[in-house]
Amino acid sequence: MSQEKLTKPYGSWPSSISAELITRAAPGISSVQCHSETLFWVESRPWEAGRSVIMCKRADGTISDLLPEPFSHNSKVHEYGGTAYTVAGNILYFVNGPDQRIYALDLNMKSMPVALTPLGPWRFADLIVDTRNERIIAVCEKHGESHEPENYLASVSLCNDNTDIEPIAWGADFYAYPRLSPDQKELCWIQWDHPHMPWDNTQLYLASNVSETLADVSVIAGENLDEAIFQPQWSPDGELYFVSDSNNWWNICRFTQGNRETVIEASSEFATPLWQLGMSTYCFLNAQTIGCIWTNDGVWHTGTIDLSSGHLVPFDCNYTSMSSVCSYQGALCMVAGAATIPGELVSIDQLSGSTVIYAPASLSVDTKELSQPQSILFSSAENAQVHAFFYPPISAHYCAEESELPLVIAMCHGGPTGATDSGLNLKVQYWTNRGFAVVDINYRGSTGFGRDYRQGLVNAWGVADVEDTQYALSHLAKKGKIDADRCIIRGGSAGGYTVLSALTFTDTFKAGASLYGIGDLETLATDTHKFESRYLDSLIGPYPERKDIYKARSPIHHAEGLNCPVIFLQGLEDKVVPPNQAEMMVDILQDKGIKVAHVTFADEGHGFRKAANIIRAMESELSFYKEVFNLAGAP
Repeated sequence: MSQEKLTKPYGSWPSSISAELITRAAPGISSVQCHSETLFWVESRPWEAGRSVIMCKRADGTISDLLPEPFSHNSKVHEYGGTAYTVAGNILYFVNGPDQRIYALDLNMKSMPVALTPLGPWRFADLIVDTRNERIIAVCEKHGESHEPENYLASVSLCNDNTDIEPIAWGADFYAYPRLSPDQKELCWIQWDHPHMPWDNTQLYLASNVSETLADVSVIAGENLDEAIFQPQWSPDGELYFVSDSNNWWNICRFTQGNRETVIEASSEFATPLWQLGMSTYCFLNAQTIGCIWTNDGVWHTGTIDLSSGHLVPFDCNYTSMSSVCSYQGALCMVAGAATIPGELVSIDQLSGSTVIYAPASLSVDTKELSQPQSILFSSAENAQVHAFFYPPISAHYCAEESELPLVIAMCHGGPTGATDSGLNLKVQYWTNRGFAVVDINYRGSTGFGRDYRQGLVNAWGVADVEDTQYALSHLAKKGKIDADRCIIRGGSAGGYTVLSALTFTDTFKAGASLYGIGDLETLATDTHKFESRYLDSLIGPYPERKDIYKARSPIHHAEGLNCPVIFLQGLEDKVVPPNQAEMMVDILQDKGIKVAHVTFADEGHGFRKAANIIRAMESELSFYKEVFNLAGAP
C-alpha cells in the first residue's frame, strides 16, 4: 500500500540528501591507467581535506591505497592539473600536491616515496617513462618571480646522482600528451600558442629520432591553425592515432604509411576540452580494435571500432556519463555513471556486459528520491537550437498543491568551454529533492555538439550564454513546467560570470548564486594565470584593443542594473578568479542596499575540495534562498 504524500510548498520539502551526504557519497575517480596486469586510478577524498590518493587493483584482485599520508596526487600545471603519475616496472612515479615534486615509490616494498626532483619553481604533469634513456618525460611549467611561467617538455633523469630538469622541446606556450612509440624511438606531442586554447587550435608534433635530445622534429597535423587535436596515441603496431575536429566533429584519425585518414566519420564527439592534462577517450584493446567513448546531445556512449572494417559497434549498457578510458585485461575500462548511479570504475565488453571493479560511493538514497534528467532542445536567439537537461522536483514523501508551479534553478556550467551531462549529480538532486526544478544548460559554446557549436561564444560571451538561459526558462514556462516569477540562476567560475551578467543585464531572475564567478572582465584579462590569460581574446575580443567591449560586458560597471539578491561563495586562495572579483561586487550591492551574502573560504582555491567547506557552501546557499523566497520547512 503506497503512502500518501504530504503537501508542502515547492522549495520547502525536507530531504535526506544533505550536504554532508554529498561529501561522503561522491568521491571523484579519475586518471585510470593500466600497467601490466595492475589497474591504477586516482580518488579524491573530501573527507581527507581534499587529498587525492592513487589506488590500484593488482592481478590477485586486491585493492589498496598507494600513497601514505600526507602525500597527495595533484599537479598544478595550468592550475587545473590533470594526470600526473605513471608506472614503470615496480616503480610508481607521481607528483605530490603540496610541493609539486616528482616522487618514486617502490610498489613491492613498504617504504616511503623518495623525491626525484628538488624543491623549486617547477610543476609537472603528464608523466611518461623513457626506459631507453633512463628518464621521465613530462610537461613542465617553470615559474619565475616577475614573468609568465615557461612551459616545455622536460627530461628528468632517473639516475640517482642526477636530478637535472632539462628542456627537450620548448618555444611554444603550452604542451600536452608526450607519448613514446612502442619501440621508444619516436615521440609525439601536441602544443599550442597564445591566444589559442587547446580546443581552438593545436599542432601535433613528431620527433622521429629520440635519444637524449630530439631530432627530426616536424609538425604533422594542425599546421594551418584550423583544427584542435586531442589525445595522440600509438597503436600496438606503431601507427600514430589522434582525435581531430577538422570535419567539425572530434573524430579519431591516424597516420598510416605516411598518409592521414579519418578512422570513422560520425556526427559525434570522441573528445572533451583539454582543461586537465592526460584525459583519455579511447584506447587500444588490441592492434585491430579501439575501445572508445563518444557523446551525442549530452549523453555518452561506449563501444569499439574494428579497424579492419571501420565499423563502430556500440555497447548496450546502463551508463550515460563516461570518462578516463584505458584497456584492462582485454576489455574497456573507464569511470562511468548514470542518472541514478554514482561514478564507478567499470569494465565493459560486448559479450559479458559491464562489471563493476570499484564503487567508492554506496548511494544511500532511494532512487525514488532522484529526479531523472529530461533532455530538451529549444530555440534561442536567431533560432539557434540549444540543449539542456531538465530535472523536475521529486520526492517520495512530499508534493505541492496542484495549482502551484515550482521555482526553478538555472545552472550554468563552467569553462565556458565545457558541458553538462546526464550523470548523477547529487548537487542537482540536493535541490530537486527539496522541491526546486533545475535546468542545466549546454548553452552555445558548450562541447559535445561539434566545433561550430563550440565556437558559438566567439565574441559573444556574456550575450549568447545569457540569451540561451533566458530562452530555456521561457521554453519551460510555456510548457507549464516552472514558475517564471521565481527563477534563480547559479554557476561557478565562468558560469558565475553568466550568472552575474544575467542578473545585471536582464530582469529574468529573482536571485542568484555566484561561486568564484567573474564580475570584471578587465581584471580577469590582466590578473589571471597563464593558461587562460588570452582566453578572452576569442570570447570577448583582444585586450586592450577592445577595452570598450570588456567594460560594456562587465557586470561591475553596470551594477545599477543589478537589483536582486545574490550570494557569493569564494575561495581566498583562488588564482584563476581572484577574490577581489567577488569583493567588488559585494561592496556595490551593499552600497545599494540589496540583499547580499558573502561566504569566503580561507583554505580553498578555484573550487571547493574540503568536506567542511562544501557543506558550508551548500547550506549557506540553501539558507539564502529560503530567506529570499520565504520558504518554510526543514533544511
